[in-house]
Amino acid sequence: MTTIYLIRHGQASFGAESYDKLSPNGELQAKVLGRYFDSILKETPYVVAGSMQRHQQTATLALNECFPEAEIITDSAWNEFNHQQVFAQYEPRFNEPHLLKEDVAKEDNPRAYLAKIFEGAIDRWTGGDYHHEYEESWPDFKTRVETALQNLCDELAKTKPRYAVVFTSGGVISVAAGKILGLSPNKTFALNWAITNSSMTTLRLVGNEPQLLSLNEHHFIKVESPQLLTWI
Repeated sequence: MTTIYLIRHGQASFGAESYDKLSPNGELQAKVLGRYFDSILKETPYVVAGSMQRHQQTATLALNECFPEAEIITDSAWNEFNHQQVFAQYEPRFNEPHLLKEDVAKEDNPRAYLAKIFEGAIDRWTGGDYHHEYEESWPDFKTRVETALQNLCDELAKTKPRYAVVFTSGGVISVAAGKILGLSPNKTFALNWAITNSSMTTLRLVGNEPQLLSLNEHHFIKVESPQLLTWI
């Protein structure tokens, strides 16, 4: 029976010109993840990563700590939605990422402020009235992720590895979990807001159907250092 680990990438560069790059903290998170894998995985896993830089960096840094010989299969179907466009369509000034970072920094409770912005932007994206305004609509993103998950499960059902590891993003993991649990878009993205960087969500493959075993495991990061925990 195959166990699938869905991994959110390490902390990226929020508010920078290019978000798609791990911060120094994110690099350390990926290495901690890899050392944890070294203690729990008994053989080389089947590995898939999205094509985004943060996915590839997290995969490489983590695997160098445990299975440096593992082949990384790159599949853009596991890429995150364009969160910067989703923010910008909700508030046009956020088309410049540094302005959002500046606004967040001014708040007494930055995480609560960002959560409010995120909720409004996601409600607009998933609501149904504005699908035509996005490069990738919510229905298209949802279908892409659900298809990627099913294609992976079909492949693993044939090849039967003991472990599979997928390096991806929080939105993707939320949609995958939401599909399994039958969640609404609002409840799906409530999960997204809680998923920590470099955390793992674990699935068990039964036939070619995934079952959710755990969500957002991050104890191995917290044990290393509580200050390493990040959500954006």
